[in-house]
Amino acid sequence: MIHSTKLITTYLYTRYERFWHWLQMVLIFLLLTTGFEIHGLYSLIGFERAVEVHNFVGITWLIAFAFFVFWVFTTGEWKQYVPTTKKLFAVIRYYSFGIFKGESHPVPKRKGAKHNPLQRLTYLSLAAMLLPIQMVTGIFYWTYNSWETWGLGFLSLKVVALIHLAGAFFILTFIVVHVYMTTTGHSIFAHIKAMISGWEEIEEGVEVEDWEKASRKQFSETVSSEKG
Repeated sequence: MIHSTKLITTYLYTRYERFWHWLQMVLIFLLLTTGFEIHGLYSLIGFERAVEVHNFVGITWLIAFAFFVFWVFTTGEWKQYVPTTKKLFAVIRYYSFGIFKGESHPVPKRKGAKHNPLQRLTYLSLAAMLLPIQMVTGIFYWTYNSWETWGLGFLSLKVVALIHLAGAFFILTFIVVHVYMTTTGHSIFAHIKAMISGWEEIEEGVEVEDWEKASRKQFSETVSSEKG
């Protein structure tokens, strides 16, 4: 059964969120492209040039990520990433079957909760585990010649390189799935447009959970300061 719901246009993503999203997209694209060339999968700009670009972009990403973490905790947006199992399996069922039957999303977006339970677990895993591992192994890889001086001679370059490469493939897999998920809105480009303009159409009258109210209040204050 296809459910019809009334949609309202809401300012959902702040300027910084959109800037971080697209900046990260560019940086990750450059890192993956140069990284795979370094590993010999193809030749575009040459090994040495690829290493230079990869190292520069990697440091840029590390600095940008530090600013993002600072922003998350100073604005209260960390609440958007708190994991929860509430309705988690309903969301998994929706993406597995319900979406193809025209069912309504069990956890529609709203100001106090931009990410559903599945997204929360995914984004938190990326930000708290995969990306830090990727950055640390990247730094180790880059500073290989200093390992002995730093007392890190016990490390294996082959193992560090393997972990770094595996992380790259995990990130690439996430991107493929993420791009597909952007097409699952009420129109194929709805989510992409929202990440450009900040405005997205969400279901009207969605009840705000008690645990979301603090995030909703903080978001409203952020939006007010932006528009002011």
